[in-house]
Amino acid sequence: MNIKLKLSLFICFILLINNVKVSAQGNKGYLTNDGTWCWFSDPRAIKVGDYIFTGWVKSNGTIEATKFNFKTLENDPSELYYLLENDDHDNPAFVPTGEGDILAMYTRHSRKDLFINVLEDYKNQSNYSKPQFIHPISKAELEKFPRETMTYANPFRLTAENDRIYCFGRWTGFKPNMMWSDDHGETWSQSKVFITNYPFDINNRPYVKYGSNGTSKIHVVFTDGHPRDEPTNSVYYAYYESGAFFKADGEKIRDTTALPFEPKEADLVFRSNEKEGRAWIADIASDKKDQPVILYTKSPSENNHEYWYASYRKGKWQSYKICDSGKWFPQTPEGKREYEPHYFGGMSLHPDNSHVVYLSREINGIFEIERWETDDLGKSWSTESITKNSVKDNVRPYVPRGLSADEAEMVFWMENEKYIHYTNFKTSIKYFIRK
Repeated sequence: MNIKLKLSLFICFILLINNVKVSAQGNKGYLTNDGTWCWFSDPRAIKVGDYIFTGWVKSNGTIEATKFNFKTLENDPSELYYLLENDDHDNPAFVPTGEGDILAMYTRHSRKDLFINVLEDYKNQSNYSKPQFIHPISKAELEKFPRETMTYANPFRLTAENDRIYCFGRWTGFKPNMMWSDDHGETWSQSKVFITNYPFDINNRPYVKYGSNGTSKIHVVFTDGHPRDEPTNSVYYAYYESGAFFKADGEKIRDTTALPFEPKEADLVFRSNEKEGRAWIADIASDKKDQPVILYTKSPSENNHEYWYASYRKGKWQSYKICDSGKWFPQTPEGKREYEPHYFGGMSLHPDNSHVVYLSREINGIFEIERWETDDLGKSWSTESITKNSVKDNVRPYVPRGLSADEAEMVFWMENEKYIHYTNFKTSIKYFIRK
């Protein structure tokens, strides 16, 4: 065999093994056989010490949380609110306070209330307090942006601001709002609209994802609106720090005393167009230099949602396609038109290793969970199967915030026995702890 032939065979062998998908090894199980969540109330799972604190909406509308010891695999659930509403928008989000308590925060879908439960002495206790109802809507803001509604809760604590807790959601005006607490969640400011278009459109609703280093910054990625409603739906970025919002290069957009700002004032990550399709967003985290990394979708058609990975390097945004993910995952009744054709399988970044993405994509008609990793900012990927040859769809994966890169990776996701609509579901929450 000549040298050229040997070299060619060797190259083919290397290419072959580099494209072989391996199955990840680890512990897998169920947190609950009755739970669902959306992907716009986060962090829906956090790691504190040896525990994961997470929660979900049960099929009867009860809001439930659990304390999961990922070393012993002990799972200790606690009821937060009995029969609140059977709607997956209502899942709780979690934040540790500066005093060491755990707050669970959640809303109903497009109602007028927000709830907080407190877990004290989390190492020894599992039962949260009774829900506290708060109504942070400002009358002055409501006069300027006249639509009163509350959906989603996204809480984050910043140690650089004396442990102030910020919480974000779609509240006054059907727009992104923010409020804060300087006493570990005991009391809260009135909410402020921080993003809107002018002239004000009562039906427009930007969708937002948030991420934070827990120290001084809160990263914000958002869209024009819902991809079902917008003729084009682009992706924008800003970050909050020290009383102001900024572009990725540090240029100030506005102080919080001069809010709201318009999408056109923020960074443009992807400009939607007819050929590439409408975008939606999946997750945001930051790299080791605290620069933003974003996961988003492009939908050239509703039958294929492309997954994309964006990062900010040397003063500009760069995006690379990860993969095609297939169509929507809701189980459309026969003869009916799908109401949520943009409900893609889902993606989640590792919060301390932005090279790692857990995602759900359609394989042979079933949505499976996979781990994808890049070492060149998204140009190429290696993959591992987390689920394989499944009978039920596996969607909306989430890597707990607070997980460090030197710890065993873990991911949680929904397994769907039935998901027809966000109010009509029978789903489970599963976990995988990678060895």
